Amino acid sequence: MRVSAATGIARILKQEGVQWVSTFPVCCVNNALGEEGIPMIMMRDERYAVAIADALSRVTGGKQIGVCTVMGGLNPAGLQIAYGALAQAFEDSSPLLCIADGMPPGSEGSLHYDLTRSFHDVCKWVGHINEPERVPELMRRAFTYLRTGRPGPVLITVPRALGEYDPEAYPYWPVKGWHSVPDPTDVSAAAKEVLAAKCPLIYAGEGVFYADALDELRQFAELVQAPVLTTLKAKSAFPEDHPLSIGVRGEPAVHFLEACDLVFAIGTSLSVRHFRHAIPDAAHKVIVQCTVDELDVNRSYAVRHALVGDAKLALRALVGKIAAQIGSVVSSRGETHRNGALVAEIADQKAQFRAKYAPLLASDEVPLNPYRVYGDLMKVIDPHSSFVTHDSGNTRDQLSTVYQALIPRGFLGWGNVSTLGFSLAAAAAAKLAYPQRQCLNVTGDAGVGYMLGNLEALVRHEIGVTTIHINNGGFAGYGPGFWGSGHDPYTCEVCEHAVADMSEAARAMGCYAEDIVQPTEIVPALRRALAENEAGRPAYLEFICRQYPVFGAWASPATRAKA
Repeated sequence: MRVSAATGIARILKQEGVQWVSTFPVCCVNNALGEEGIPMIMMRDERYAVAIADALSRVTGGKQIGVCTVMGGLNPAGLQIAYGALAQAFEDSSPLLCIADGMPPGSEGSLHYDLTRSFHDVCKWVGHINEPERVPELMRRAFTYLRTGRPGPVLITVPRALGEYDPEAYPYWPVKGWHSVPDPTDVSAAAKEVLAAKCPLIYAGEGVFYADALDELRQFAELVQAPVLTTLKAKSAFPEDHPLSIGVRGEPAVHFLEACDLVFAIGTSLSVRHFRHAIPDAAHKVIVQCTVDELDVNRSYAVRHALVGDAKLALRALVGKIAAQIGSVVSSRGETHRNGALVAEIADQKAQFRAKYAPLLASDEVPLNPYRVYGDLMKVIDPHSSFVTHDSGNTRDQLSTVYQALIPRGFLGWGNVSTLGFSLAAAAAAKLAYPQRQCLNVTGDAGVGYMLGNLEALVRHEIGVTTIHINNGGFAGYGPGFWGSGHDPYTCEVCEHAVADMSEAARAMGCYAEDIVQPTEIVPALRRALAENEAGRPAYLEFICRQYPVFGAWASPATRAKA
């Protein structure tokens, strides 16, 4: 029995285990998706349609591939708005499938520029289905690229009313994805370097999530007894209450980055960016990098040894190689392999760091200190069944400094291309992926402006998440204050809360909403919001805060002066 190209795409998505598709209408496949029983999450703009699909892939480590649809073809307004969201996914290496209308046959040259061609710069691959019989072929290629190699977004375009094909003559079967093992000689060389190092450090990136290598990362860290630092995007890949964890940023991270003689980078590109560490005095450290993409190697730093391949398979090979050598030494000495001095040093560094922020987490200041909100948040939510993410700006920097992530994807860090407002999409996707979890996003005055209209979509779809708005009356750090003159003093002010009450706007769209002014009100408000979430109602809590742009540092390229 012949089916339309759109119906064929919908059935293939079902075969691939896609549970829902996000959209902002219209798109030529949407009616087929509905007819085939695939739920659609309709957001209020195309950027958010892409963002929630992007976030699903991130929070599940690619186990579920986010799929979205937008308008394209001769009226590509949807693709225009989606471009920035796909660029964010591309730079953050997030695998998602975007489906859009394609240019009708014979219409080439009717627009001033080929919009689809421009997406080659922000997508891992762009496929155009020009014949209905090619639906299985192009979709098979799309899922192959989504599940193999460096993750990234894929765009498929299909013209309206393309025609029909016979799925028995052109069958489809799901794509598993393929993973490669690093060269055994490279594994041996890397193991030798790790064992020879006096002060090794493990620097883990988000690639360990996509490789499903969290258990192997922990086993490797405990075997070699090295401190574990994660990138912002990999926060929660290693439990931050583990004795070997040094978190993401701040003095403990900087201390061990400066002191180490070997950096073992796993699942990270080691790219030099705003929201991550530089490797201090890198020319005098041994750098071993494991990455799925050979383009990462020797791009930012001189890499002594590279393991090009899957992080899980690489770690398994390294553990086997190193355990064989350490095991003989341990058994001959009759000693337990545990570096007590290192564990004590990590504990001391973390204790000093916590002492610095403890007064802020318990502050009774009014307007509220944002750290008091975070401190009470950590008291209220269940750290073993929750999800928290930040937005761009101060909430990113503050939360990544003090929030302790205990479970995989209990926290989502992001920000290579730091698009304001993404946190709401991230929390919504997390709730859809993990409905039993408490899911919250924390945003500031800038992020709210990007997300406000999409609160209605969460109300309509009964996605019970809590948005925490740190309202400090401006863009903290931009203007003058106790921190100095600010870096953008002419563009730092917004309307005060008495003029622009965002919680009233959220309430008008159907959210549960409150304003919180006093420190004693924080915990009860959070509990009320989470209770509303349990009934499927999104909540919006607006905390009236002071500006406090203080957070943990990133290491700089310069080495610390040694005595």
